[in-house]
Amino acid sequence: MLSDRRSFLEKMAQVGALGLLPTVPALAAVSSVSAEEKNHFVAGPYLQNMGTQAVTVMWITHKNCFSWVEYGAGTYTSKREFGYSNGLIEANNRINKITLSGLAPGAEHKYRIVSTEILGYKGSKVEFGETITSPMYGFKTPAENEQEFKLVIFNDIHDRPQIIPQLLYRHGYTGNKRDYDFVVFNGDCFDWVTEESQMVEHLIKPSVDIFASEMPFILTQGNHECRGRFSRHIPAYFAYPDDKYYYAFTRGPVRFVILDSGEDKTDDSVEYGGLSAFDRYRETQAKWLEKEIESIDFKKAPFRVVLIHISPYHSGDWHGTMHCRQVFGPLLNRAKIDLQVSGHTHRYGTYNANADHNYPIVIGGGPLEGNRTLIKLHATAKELNLKMIRDDGEVVGKYTISKKNRT
Repeated sequence: MLSDRRSFLEKMAQVGALGLLPTVPALAAVSSVSAEEKNHFVAGPYLQNMGTQAVTVMWITHKNCFSWVEYGAGTYTSKREFGYSNGLIEANNRINKITLSGLAPGAEHKYRIVSTEILGYKGSKVEFGETITSPMYGFKTPAENEQEFKLVIFNDIHDRPQIIPQLLYRHGYTGNKRDYDFVVFNGDCFDWVTEESQMVEHLIKPSVDIFASEMPFILTQGNHECRGRFSRHIPAYFAYPDDKYYYAFTRGPVRFVILDSGEDKTDDSVEYGGLSAFDRYRETQAKWLEKEIESIDFKKAPFRVVLIHISPYHSGDWHGTMHCRQVFGPLLNRAKIDLQVSGHTHRYGTYNANADHNYPIVIGGGPLEGNRTLIKLHATAKELNLKMIRDDGEVVGKYTISKKNRT
């Protein structure tokens, strides 16, 4: 295998494919990289954007590298994949985002990550350093006709990474088996995002330690992800369809719609120095949402679930809430969604359909002990079951939604 890697690197160098400069996030984090310390995996691998035939594998290296994934069905890793842009293979970077496509649906896959340090350049020649390789990991793609899945939802962790293992190990398992297929972090994982190590230590590493090398997770943007000097670099560390925080995807019988509620303050708030345009951003999302709810994938889905950090209802009367209500409220009512799941208020609660919203709303708790919640969603072809469990194990919210006849 070592000779194969050497041969592969030599071929890549011969075609001049390694000439990328570091990306902005890589440069932003370079001050924390010690020249004396040996190269190693800082975090990962962690899975993103898993579909029936594709998944994105991400990881972070200590030093700039050329990296790839070795993968295959069953126990074999006969294939290699790397990232590329405009004909150039991604290299001389630390943050790796490599998509494996053409996978068999509903099948087991094995993979490992490999990174070779780039020491420098002499003219057009690339100087390579040591190669590091991870252990083997595995994941299973969803079946095309998947009839059942489970997910768990966190919200408002606010830089308390211990919440992730505490709630997952306490309430995310049945016996020794994980009771979920993927995980959602529904906003406000941080207070103010100031540096890479904060994202790594407070979200990525705790997730990798428990599940994220084998099961994907989603980070939706909360208002606190909008704050801090490193907030604009967050998208580099996660994989989003079309590189947007708002999107839709189908998993089994559920069509998920992810909306970005943005900040709760006005765009002219002094905290942001005039560098916010969330009103315009939410209005842009509303135009996208109007098209999404008319799409075939949305209309044919047995269930429709919206994930949004700030609920347009039952979240106070700050500007962000009221603007979400203005731009998203009428569309979500027209869409006849089955369920909305939110956070933000730090007060867990369930709210039945009423004159304002014709769908139930579930809002998770906050970061303090006794108020932390884990929301568990179990979808089958006939039924959607939700339980909101407080950290002491008490069920503080529950819904059972039966499949409707769509017209």
